[in-house]
Amino acid sequence: MSQSDTSLADLIGSRICHDLISPIGAIGNGMELLEMSLPVQNSGAPEMALISDSVANANARIRFFRLAFGVANRGQGVAHREILSILRDYSITSRVKFDWQIGADPDRSDAKLAFLLLQCLETAMPFGGTITISEETSGWKIVGRAEKMKINPELWELLSNPAVDYDLKPSEVQFALAPQAATQAGRSLTLEVSEQVGVVLQF
Repeated sequence: MSQSDTSLADLIGSRICHDLISPIGAIGNGMELLEMSLPVQNSGAPEMALISDSVANANARIRFFRLAFGVANRGQGVAHREILSILRDYSITSRVKFDWQIGADPDRSDAKLAFLLLQCLETAMPFGGTITISEETSGWKIVGRAEKMKINPELWELLSNPAVDYDLKPSEVQFALAPQAATQAGRSLTLEVSEQVGVVLQF
């Protein structure tokens, strides 16, 4: 069996997230049991709160990454309520707020592409802002707005020209994966970048 580099990357992402989400969930359950067994005066101790918050943060990130970096076959759906849950939990530790306006259960390949683009937008909004995800007659529209934007033109060029010569950092891998995800989803990705207006992505 042969696999393309893209599908192998998706499989690796799914495997890592799948293997991590269960033990992280188990740690969370263990913390709840431990808090129930502690005296009332100790149940809210700072160290307990730190561990609980860290577990919740890890769980939220794993769920987000599973959708962004995992396998997403065309025709496979993802529940609207699941997306809202992921974004709600993920935004707790993010400076960025997400406004998901798509009401129906989207195709998983579209959701995967959207989540990769959300991570792209996060890099341009280190001081916070709002990302709105909506669907129009022409397709999906993702808009990132913030009072202060930090945009690297060479990095953003990867979305429209994946062949551009740019040394990616591990935190920027979504810029290389998004065009591949768009191709897999049968979508054409367009963007408009402006430090004054913000970033508008459509597919």
